[in-house]
Amino acid sequence: QVQLVESGGGLVQPGGSLRLSCAASGLRFSIGTQNWYRQAPGKQRELVATITSRTDTNYVDSVKGRFTISRDNAKNTVYLQMNSLTPEDTAVYYCNHRYFTSNYWGQGTQVTVSS
Repeated sequence: QVQLVESGGGLVQPGGSLRLSCAASGLRFSIGTQNWYRQAPGKQRELVATITSRTDTNYVDSVKGRFTISRDNAKNTVYLQMNSLTPEDTAVYYCNHRYFTSNYWGQGTQVTVSS
């Protein structure tokens, strides 16, 4: 059974940092692409960051220079380090694993940026 379990969300003040983790099980984590998406209230789900099996990364423009995606294949875990957070980063963050026709999602973790 495939599971993706996010953790690390919470409430943080503007300018603060959080690190999200997504632990995977039941799949070949080292292959395929790991993604972080987010969905803010009333908005469509947005692709935030991607890391391939070769550790190539890509980011949406709004988070470039602030967020860093990384992966630890030994721990079957993908991370999203988020710095200089703003209220516009408030959303539910989801991790996603894709490999050919395989497409798996975590349950999401809430990130709220507010003073």
